[in-house]
Amino acid sequence: MTASAHRAADSATASATASTGDGQPIGGPVIAPLSPRFSGVRRIAVLRAGGLGDLLFAMPAMQALAAAYPEAEVTLLGTALAERLLERRPGAPHRIRVLPSVPGVGASPETDADEQAIAAFLAECRAESFDLAVQVHGGGRFSNPFLRALGARHTVGTRTPDAADLERSLEYVYYQHEVLRALEVVGLAGAAPVSLEPTIALTPDEHDLAARHRSDGEALVVLHPGATDPRRRWPTERFAAVAAALAAEGARVVLVGDGEDVELCARIAAEAGAHQSERIVDLSGRLTLSELTAVLAAADIMLGNDSGPRHLAQAVGTRTVSVFWFGNVVNAGPLGRGRHRAHLSWTTRCPVCDRDATQVGWTAERCEHDVSFVADVEVGPVLEDAVRLLADARSSRTG
Repeated sequence: MTASAHRAADSATASATASTGDGQPIGGPVIAPLSPRFSGVRRIAVLRAGGLGDLLFAMPAMQALAAAYPEAEVTLLGTALAERLLERRPGAPHRIRVLPSVPGVGASPETDADEQAIAAFLAECRAESFDLAVQVHGGGRFSNPFLRALGARHTVGTRTPDAADLERSLEYVYYQHEVLRALEVVGLAGAAPVSLEPTIALTPDEHDLAARHRSDGEALVVLHPGATDPRRRWPTERFAAVAAALAAEGARVVLVGDGEDVELCARIAAEAGAHQSERIVDLSGRLTLSELTAVLAAADIMLGNDSGPRHLAQAVGTRTVSVFWFGNVVNAGPLGRGRHRAHLSWTTRCPVCDRDATQVGWTAERCEHDVSFVADVEVGPVLEDAVRLLADARSSRTG
């Protein structure tokens, strides 16, 4: 789909953000009072690197920008993963430019910068003459100088006290849901929310693949045991216990993941499969991102930690049962509870060194221990919610 076609599709949502002359919406929801819109905006750049969840959290903000500026093209400055996930899908972002390795912006601050590649990327962006550049990539210590170097006429974003200022900025306070933070940022440009949850539309190929994974009368559970931060991982023996119990009730359990997740899935398959081997399938390390999207869409429920695949499952409309550290649920948890259940660990100090874990980011460096902070979540309540949501899913299919 061309950029002009994407913008035409976005115009259908623009009426939801009809506003008064001072940029305030008429009867629409806002996160905070809106600033006036900028005039003459035709090209918008949104800076958001990071992982799969980070990308999804920025989706409602990009949709809000597209609705507020229906004549504009929204370009995501993001990762190759974002390009793989979003290509051939309608709506904002209309275009994706893959970032080079920029220290502190998608790469570790200690990464050796390829100054030539960064300079070339910035030169290309400046040649595009962006009217508005939006920073939704952290507190701005590294991302704000990079955003300013794009040369856009207007800039908005978050900033910590040590970050470069932007034309309009929002103080970065860590404990805020990332979707709402990004929506509050684009509100600085006069963009009101049109959605509060990320959504991903399946491609025709994914629809076909999802249909092939479904089986009449058989419940399908997708289980992802990984998380980028090891402290967010529920112990594999707990996942195995839930998987074995669901398989014993007739569900087919599919294990997914990549990288370090492959070893975790192997452990779960070995332990749970000892009881129900024919009903537990390990697809970890074998799926493309598009195939993972289809498998998640086919599932009746997805069981996992606070992770990218969990957020993707929610975005494609699948019910989820999740294990969260209580601080992370503030920033990344599902907003609804009818289709999504979050089980919380209330660990506040490292189980090894007893360091306070509630102070984060630049305010307090984390300790070096990677033990699970969610091991106190018991199997019983997680299994009960999984059974309950499976029943809801079956009821909706037959109802």
